[in-house]
Amino acid sequence: MTKITVYEPSGTSSIYRTRSRYSIRLWSVRHSHFLEWFYNSFASTLLTLHPLWSLIGYKRIEGPMVAVEKRIKAVMFDCRMCGQCALSSTGMSCPMNCPKSLRNGPCGGVRANGHCEVEPDMPCVWVQAWQGSRTMKDGDTILDVQKPVDHSLRGTSSWLRVTSEKAAERTAAKAEQ
Repeated sequence: MTKITVYEPSGTSSIYRTRSRYSIRLWSVRHSHFLEWFYNSFASTLLTLHPLWSLIGYKRIEGPMVAVEKRIKAVMFDCRMCGQCALSSTGMSCPMNCPKSLRNGPCGGVRANGHCEVEPDMPCVWVQAWQGSRTMKDGDTILDVQKPVDHSLRGTSSWLRVTSEKAAERTAAKAEQ
């Protein structure tokens, strides 16, 4: 009986692919406390710039902002640009990386080693999210139930959406006083 070999391109290894694919995402989870502080500072800066965004127009600034957001978040978090970023509530682990796209916790198939049942070489997104959330100041927000994904927001800037929502809340609070 002859052994059939399957062609594998040179320079590839499943271990290397796995390590390179997840290493930065896992770094982000390990450093979630710092990234939470950085994101809060960044969000505050974006909110301070709200008058400028309003002057230019949110629709006009959306394209350049999406380009920047997509590149940064793709590298740091393996972002899928769902438009409804939950990183600050999920320990800097993007729930959209779950092969089952679960947004509110792990499925029942997490392996004993903390890896995914669908992709056994991948650490479970939700195990990572829990670990990351434990180092964050507002880590208990992982317990909040996330809304279902609104697919109409896919590819849009969650940074701008959150900024405009916070600005509207701030304006409403000032109007009440």
